[in-house]
Amino acid sequence: MAGISLFSVWPFRFKFRALDTIFFPEGKAGNVLRGAFGSIFRRLACIPDCSEAKSCEISNQCAYALTFEPRQQWAETSGPSGLADWPRPFVFRALHLDGKRIEPETEFHFDVVLFESPEKVLPYFVLAFRALVDAGVGPARGRAILSSVEELPTGTSVYDGKRLRDRALPGIEFNVSESTGESARALRVKFLTPTELKTGGEIIDRPEFSVLLRRLRDRISNLRLLYQGGPLEVDFAAIGAAAEGIRISRSSLRRVEVERFSTRTRQSHPLGGFAGSVEYEGDLAPFLPYLRAGEWSGVGRQTVWGKGSFAITIVVPN
Repeated sequence: MAGISLFSVWPFRFKFRALDTIFFPEGKAGNVLRGAFGSIFRRLACIPDCSEAKSCEISNQCAYALTFEPRQQWAETSGPSGLADWPRPFVFRALHLDGKRIEPETEFHFDVVLFESPEKVLPYFVLAFRALVDAGVGPARGRAILSSVEELPTGTSVYDGKRLRDRALPGIEFNVSESTGESARALRVKFLTPTELKTGGEIIDRPEFSVLLRRLRDRISNLRLLYQGGPLEVDFAAIGAAAEGIRISRSSLRRVEVERFSTRTRQSHPLGGFAGSVEYEGDLAPFLPYLRAGEWSGVGRQTVWGKGSFAITIVVPN
């Protein structure tokens, strides 16, 4: 059971030197980077006549389609029932860049978390972000040079500005069926970016722990199924039922409204949700592996656009 209850993440830090002034709008840094990556990656990978991945005749062989717009009919693996658009095998972490103006010759960074083997997909990210020296990023398309890429949390260099090193990268592994060895009777979850959770087909305003845990369990299991060789083999019903015993003890949530504008479709899309902190009480130790993994994966809707990022803190009694 151990091997099929494991979930891995591969986080990397991309470091740059700005050539022009670069501005990241408030609440949109992750989405701006996602858009830049997608636009550049599409130009690098797709034939000029391709209008969109959904109608492309070779989508099941296209690196762009399989990484940036994965759909069930394109891959050999059968995905979750009813999930036509798969979760992407990556998320960006750039909260610290929200609302920031980067001046020329200033260094900055953001993180990319991969859920698929970096040997397979990391070169695409390096190639795409090397192109920021010409394509630029942000509303004014400020240019930047990719100076290095480091593996987190070790800080080991995998790209030195010239060469991507060919080496095995173990990533960070979580066993969701095994105790972390930590005890926790109280826990604070800080939702760092707008988060939306659904239950019964409805978006909720109050994140009961059972809903949070179920959505996190589902996301981790789907990512493992689609990109890491098979689903988590855990008792979904039992873990969901156990989560019902956890209660909210304190909440300081607020509603955040953000919109993204797609330059490709010329349409606006809401990116809002709740943010802030919630404290939970109960026997939280069995759920810590999911929560620790979730700090990297995010939870809820539209994680690829930067939503659903959170951090946890075990609350120690006075």
